[in-house]
Amino acid sequence: MSDPFDLDSLPQAPSSQEDAPPTIPPFYLEGLNAPQLEATLQIDGPVLVLAGAGTGKTRVLTTRLAHILATGKAFPNQILSVTFTNKAALEMKDRVGAIVGSAVENMFWLGTFHSICVKILRRHADLVGLGSNFTILDQDDQLRLVKQLVRAVDIDEKRFPPRMMAGLIDSWKNKGLLPHQVPASDAHLYADGKAIKIYTDYQTRMKTLNAADFGDLILLCVNIFQNHPHILSEYQRRFKYILIDEYQDTNISQYLWLRLLAMKHKNICCVGDDDQSIYGWRGAEVGNILKFEKDFEGAKTIRLEQNYRSTTHILGAASGLIDSNKNRLGKTLWTAKEGGEKVSVNAVWDGRAEARAIGEMIEDLQRKKQNLSDMAILVRAGFQTREFEETFLTLGISHRIIGGVRFYERAEIRDAMAYLRVIQNPGDGLAFERIINVPKRGIGDTSVAKLHRIANAGQISLLQAAREIIETEEISKKARGSLSRLIENFDRWREISKDVSHLDLVDTILEESGYYDKWRNDKSPDAPGKLENLSELVRGMEAFESLEEFLEHISLVMENTAQSQYDSVSIMTLHGSKGLEFDTVFLPGWEEELFPSKKSLEEHGETGLEEERRLAYVGITRAKKSAHIFYAATRYMFGNYLSPIPSRFIEELPEEHIEKRGQQGLSSIDQASYNPSPNLGFNFGEGRENYQLDRSKAKKRPASARRSSAKVTTSDFSVGDRVFHDKFGYGEVTSIDGNKLMIDFEMSSSRKVMDSFIKPA
Repeated sequence: MSDPFDLDSLPQAPSSQEDAPPTIPPFYLEGLNAPQLEATLQIDGPVLVLAGAGTGKTRVLTTRLAHILATGKAFPNQILSVTFTNKAALEMKDRVGAIVGSAVENMFWLGTFHSICVKILRRHADLVGLGSNFTILDQDDQLRLVKQLVRAVDIDEKRFPPRMMAGLIDSWKNKGLLPHQVPASDAHLYADGKAIKIYTDYQTRMKTLNAADFGDLILLCVNIFQNHPHILSEYQRRFKYILIDEYQDTNISQYLWLRLLAMKHKNICCVGDDDQSIYGWRGAEVGNILKFEKDFEGAKTIRLEQNYRSTTHILGAASGLIDSNKNRLGKTLWTAKEGGEKVSVNAVWDGRAEARAIGEMIEDLQRKKQNLSDMAILVRAGFQTREFEETFLTLGISHRIIGGVRFYERAEIRDAMAYLRVIQNPGDGLAFERIINVPKRGIGDTSVAKLHRIANAGQISLLQAAREIIETEEISKKARGSLSRLIENFDRWREISKDVSHLDLVDTILEESGYYDKWRNDKSPDAPGKLENLSELVRGMEAFESLEEFLEHISLVMENTAQSQYDSVSIMTLHGSKGLEFDTVFLPGWEEELFPSKKSLEEHGETGLEEERRLAYVGITRAKKSAHIFYAATRYMFGNYLSPIPSRFIEELPEEHIEKRGQQGLSSIDQASYNPSPNLGFNFGEGRENYQLDRSKAKKRPASARRSSAKVTTSDFSVGDRVFHDKFGYGEVTSIDGNKLMIDFEMSSSRKVMDSFIKPA
C-alpha cells in the first residue's frame, strides 16, 4: 500500500474517458429505488442526502462509496469517509469490500472523526506544541487534571465541582474554541470568572504532559488547518471525495474541520436526517445540516422518503408529530406496507399500572408467538426502568437493560442501600466500607486499611473496629473526627428507626449524611438523574411494611439480575434506541415535564422543545409493526407525587393514525389497583383540555406525608384464597389490609405482601 500521507506516491487520477460509467448497470445498483439510485450516481459536487428513518441510508452510503471506486473516479486513499462509531465504520468497510473486493483494504481514511484526526495530528503534532507520541486522555484522566487545577486556585469544590469545569472545557472544544477564542462573557460560568484561566492552564498542562483529550483531536486539527494553509492545501488536494454519515450529529468543531477540507473539490456528500438530531446535549448542532445548501453553493438535496421498516399508521403518526417543528428541511415518509395497527395511546393511573399493563400486553404477544427480542420499551429517563424491572420479575418476563445498568445496580442506589444495610446489620462490613467516605469526609485508603487490620486481628466488624480506632491516634485527627461523627450518626439513625417509618428513615439518612447534597451540588449533566433515581428508590419502598422486608425484596431482585443473552425484552432510553428497530415498541411516560423534559424546556426553550419532539419521532419510528404510547394520571417525579397533564406530543399525533385506549375513567387499565389521592388535584377527562392540574397542591412534602399520598382500594383477593408468589410459593390469604395481604405460605412463614406481587393459584 502506498504511503497514505505521500501525495506523490499515489497513481495519477483516471482520465476523463475512464470516468465514463459502464454501459451495463453494475450488480450493486440493482434494487435501488429512484432517489437511492440518484444519490449513488450523483458523485460530483456537493450533495445532501436527507435519509428518513428506515429509508436505506446505509445501503446508499456503501453503494455510493463502492461506485466511486468501481468507476475509477478516485483511488481508495483519495476518499475520506467519516462515521460516528467504530461499529459503523467496520460495517461500511465490510459492505464495500463485498462489492469491490480487496481495494477496500487501502481505504486508510475510512473511520470515525477521532480515528482520522489522530492520524493527522500525530503527523503535525509539533505545530501545536505536542510530540508525535502524545497520549490520549480519557474522561477520568481529564477530570483528574481539572481537579488539580481547581485546587491550585483555591476554589470551593462543593460550590463549583471540577466536573462542571470539565464539562465547560468539552463544550468549548465542541464549539471549536481554544482558550483565547472563548468569549469573555463565558468567564462567569464557573468560579466567579476563573473559567477561562483554568481552561488556559489546562491546555498548558496538556502540552507539558504531551497529551490530548478527545476534544483536542479535532480542535487542534482545525487549528493546524487554519494557521498553516499549505498543510490544509495538501489534504484538500488529497481528498477528492468526502462522505459523512449522521451529519445531523456533528458539532461545530467537526463542521469546521469538514468544511475546510471540502472547499477545494467540493465533492462532499453528507447523509443525515434533521428530524433525528437528538444529541444537542453533547454538542451536536442541527444547524449544520440545515445550512448545508448555503455552505455549498449549487448543492443538490436528495430526499430518501420510502420507508422499508414501518407501517402506514406508524409513519403517519410520526410524520404528523414532527411537522410541528419549524426548523427542519422537510420530507414525507411513505411505505408500501399499507394498513397495520394504529398507534395506541393508553391512559393509566400511575407508573405501576403502566408497567403492569405493558407486561400484560407483552404476555399476550408472547401467546401470539412474537419473540421477546422483537419488543422494546423506550423510556425518556433512567428512573422509569425500576417499575418495569420489578413488575417483569414478578411476571417472569425476561428482560435486559440496554446501554445502562439495572436500577438497583446503579452506583447511587447501591450507596443509599449500603447506608440502610448498616442500619439493619451493623456487622455488614462491605456496606460500611462502601460509604465510609461517601460523600467524601476525609477518611482515606490508609485509614480504611488500618480498620481492616484491627477488624481481622480482633475478629470484629469493621464498624466495631472504627469505634476502637477513634480512641487511639493511629489515624489523623481529621479522620478520627469524621469517623466519630459517622459512628454517632449511625447510632442515632438506628435508634430513630424504631420510631419512624423506613421512608422517613432513608430520607433522613440521605439528607443528614450529605449524600443528597453531593448530587445537588454536582453540576454535571447526569446529577439530576441521580437525584431522580434516589427519589424513585424512596417511592419504591412504599410498597413494603418495613426496612427488613424491603431489603429482603432487593436481595431477591439482585438474585434475579442475570441478563438473558437470548429472548428478552429490551429496555433502553430513547436516545439509546437510535438506529435500532423492533416489531413492537412501548413508549411510556408521555407526560409534560417528563417528556418533553422539564429541564430541556427550561434551559433551551423552543430549541429544546424541538429536540424533544425529534426524540419522540425517533421513538415512534423504531417500530416496524406496532407502537404503544402510555401516559399516567399521576407520576412520582422530583421527590413528589405529581398530576401531570398528557404530553403535548399526544395532541400533535394525527387522529386518523392513533387509537385511544383507557380514556373513559381508565376502567380498562386496572383502575381498581390504584387511585391517586384527591389532594393531588387532578380531574381526568377525555382530552388534555379536561385534564386539570392544581400545581399549588403538588408541592414537595415531607416523607411522612408522602406515605399517605397514594390511597388504595380493597384488594380483589379474599380471605381463604389460595395464591402463588414467585419466591415464597403457594399459600393462603389469612387477612387483608387494603391491598396488602397476610399470607400463610406453605414453604415459609406468614408474610404481608402487596397483592400486585401475588397471582391466583
